Amino acid sequence: MLDLNLMRTFARVVEAESFAEAARRLETSRSVVSKAVAKLEKALGARLLNRTTRHLSLTEIGAAVAEHCTRMLDEAVQAEKLVASLNTEPRGVLRVSASVAFGTLHVAPALAKFLPRHPLLAIDLTITDRWVDLAEENNDVAIRVTREPPLHWVARKLAPVRRVLCATPEYFRERGIPHAPADLVRHNCLDYTRSGEQGRWRFSGPDGDLLVPVNGPLHVDDDEALSQAVLGGLGLGLLPTFIIGKDLQEGRLLAVATQNDVGPDAQSRGLSDAN
Repeated sequence: MLDLNLMRTFARVVEAESFAEAARRLETSRSVVSKAVAKLEKALGARLLNRTTRHLSLTEIGAAVAEHCTRMLDEAVQAEKLVASLNTEPRGVLRVSASVAFGTLHVAPALAKFLPRHPLLAIDLTITDRWVDLAEENNDVAIRVTREPPLHWVARKLAPVRRVLCATPEYFRERGIPHAPADLVRHNCLDYTRSGEQGRWRFSGPDGDLLVPVNGPLHVDDDEALSQAVLGGLGLGLLPTFIIGKDLQEGRLLAVATQNDVGPDAQSRGLSDAN
């Protein structure tokens, strides 16, 4: 296969009609340009240029080769422009898999603003809590709530997931606000069973983790279903803020602690260590 750099140099010589001018445009020396053309002639086994002290002219073979070299450079320029345009304006189909709660509450609503800004882009969105194989299922990106993504994934953290201990204002008026972990025994604690610690709530504090036994009339494996039960006044729940953020902002729920709020520093929030 011919050296593409030699072909590029030859095309610039033909374009400039001068070894010296071609060298200037290529930011190299005249001797380098002359040697490159000579190497190309040797590789092809044919003379491409007729040289005199004052003039260059193409041979018949040289004219044919120059046409191909020029076309090659034009295609290269077009390829660069194409890549640049694709990089500046997203286009095509982006296949996204998102977990049910986060995808429904955050990804789907964002598309109404995102897609009009990128008219050449289409989104193929799959809402599922099932782990997906990106390659096997032809997905470009997956959004998941997890502590540890699979080792073979290239993962980027979007945001931390915070769980808060919360209930309705009406529930707290009727049952009181828990001020220590031991107080939870007097409350309806609605349990999220997919936490891996069914019947126990984990809080973190300055002295390490604290596992608190809890009891209540409901055990459920879905955070959205749990949030509806808490909003209905059934009891306390440890809920992620990405699901109940608006309910907290608008006062439908009150948070008394987060999962890392156990200890003396949390007393102003409500729940604190018994010490």
